[in-house]
Amino acid sequence: MSSTKPNRLTRWGSAALALSLVPACSYAPSTRGSAEQSVAWQSQTREASKEEAAAPAPPEPTPARAESDDDGVIAAASEAKADVARPSPKPMPAKRAAPGTPQSSLAGPVAVEPMMGTAAGAPATPPPPPAPVRMSSMPAGGMAVQQPEPQSQGNSFTHHAANAFTETAKDRFSTFAVDVDTASYAVSRRYLNQGALPPHAAVRVEEFVNYFKYRYAPPEQGAFTVHLEGAPSPFDAKRHFVRVGVQGKVVSRSQRKPAHLVFLVDTSGSMSQPDKLPLAKEAMKLAVKNLNENDTVALVTYAGSTRDVLSPTPATNLEAIYKAIDTLESGGGTAMGSGMQMAYKHAVKKASGNAVSRVVVLTDGDANIGPNVSADAMLNSIQGFVKEGVTLSAIGFGMGNYRDDLMEKLADKGNGNCFYIDSYKEARKVFETQLTGTLEVIAKDVKIQVEFDPKVVSRYRLVGYENRDIADKDFRDDKVDAGEIGAGHSVTAVYEVELTGEKAPLGTVRIRAKAPNGTEAAEQAFPFEQKLMRATLDGASADFRFALAVAATADVLRGSPSAQGWNLATMQKLAEGAIDGQADREEFAKLVVRARGLLGNSMARDGR
Repeated sequence: MSSTKPNRLTRWGSAALALSLVPACSYAPSTRGSAEQSVAWQSQTREASKEEAAAPAPPEPTPARAESDDDGVIAAASEAKADVARPSPKPMPAKRAAPGTPQSSLAGPVAVEPMMGTAAGAPATPPPPPAPVRMSSMPAGGMAVQQPEPQSQGNSFTHHAANAFTETAKDRFSTFAVDVDTASYAVSRRYLNQGALPPHAAVRVEEFVNYFKYRYAPPEQGAFTVHLEGAPSPFDAKRHFVRVGVQGKVVSRSQRKPAHLVFLVDTSGSMSQPDKLPLAKEAMKLAVKNLNENDTVALVTYAGSTRDVLSPTPATNLEAIYKAIDTLESGGGTAMGSGMQMAYKHAVKKASGNAVSRVVVLTDGDANIGPNVSADAMLNSIQGFVKEGVTLSAIGFGMGNYRDDLMEKLADKGNGNCFYIDSYKEARKVFETQLTGTLEVIAKDVKIQVEFDPKVVSRYRLVGYENRDIADKDFRDDKVDAGEIGAGHSVTAVYEVELTGEKAPLGTVRIRAKAPNGTEAAEQAFPFEQKLMRATLDGASADFRFALAVAATADVLRGSPSAQGWNLATMQKLAEGAIDGQADREEFAKLVVRARGLLGNSMARDGR
């Protein structure tokens, strides 16, 4: 009996220690950000050592039972986790800083922001205890908004500083690579629907804008055409916004080249949640169902090791393909590098000028890469296969440990696209509506250069595309990699400009691109005539007004210094007046309402 009391005390002491380590049971004051840095509430910050960042993540909590709403959104109750904002690979204080080589994302300041709430559908188990609440700083005169205290571990994003205004007399050229990715919008939508603001680093303006379809007329000849328009700013009487829209030619399902898809599926333990592997399996079935009779499908998985699940099989053999997909189960580590090598070896065998060969990666991006294969080595190995004609789609799933930073790099290195799927509805959008454009590239290494006339435009800034910036001198260097445009894809860029009052063309828009199998680029020029500038914002097209609403909302959500003083009430009004019968636009307008509530009254003044 003499040892009973000490044992009990030991057990109670151990329990107390365990509770003290639970993030929701502790509280640390946040580091305040200045109002000059952001119009939104600032994140808590901390310094993370390489050893800390490289430490293995704790095991995933057991997910609660999932439910799906009428739109097929999978709801999973999960513990709220922090999100990591990694610095961009290379500081870009000047507008023309060229993209650097990818650096390790383990070093540098780490900003954490919350991700709270669940999707529609009540969890089967009680939710975790609420996190402590902090009062965040807001712009002068605003009201502080209560936000939950961030917790350890979480999603990771690469931070890119917003473009600043450029004096046209000093630099009249704005040069960037096209980008048709849409992952950022889908990820941010999920945050907002779950009752939280997306982390600043998760918001990429161009991916918000390019998520939506615009009524651009397709080219009568050639790969693409350009649509230009401008109108006064609703935020500053001294400024205007201009839009550069590029529309690719449309290729019907029956006209496109035969495709060979290699699905590379992450089946590691982190993919066990209902909105990860189970949703990925349904997405693959949607893709296969929409392929042509001359297409083929192969399936490779990776976890602790790689596995060749299905050799190249005609897409018409749905029974065999579906059966292979249904066998997939999660468990083990994440040897992404080894799986990538196997998938590309499959794909390169089918690569030719007369066929599409594409690797489709489906993962949460939470990768330890694999034995003897580093992240940089994996990314570099992709470039060799790209030269053989293999392209890539990076499809992200899930929350809690989502590696957006890695997914974005994969898409860029692989000459492909980056999407995020949070629901069956989004899976249908990507694999049914956008399938043809996703598969067939109609132009590669597409660069856009806008030359503004200093006599007409005194200053300008490109809203977004920070990680797609290209040095002006590299516009005509065909060895410099750029973006791709798929069949039927459109690319939209928005500029904020200050005009001199001179009534003359604003400048010239040039596009330079290679044919899908070409090595030399062709160039086209389009004058930005003064007649394309509308006298009033109401006189602009619905597409222009909606694109402006989306770009401005994204600029506010990412805390852009140039968007200080803007209010979401204006964006909401613009969006609601330009829905034009499109369900996606109506959904966006509702998201703006959610964002207004989350940002607080100081960002939602109606009297502007």
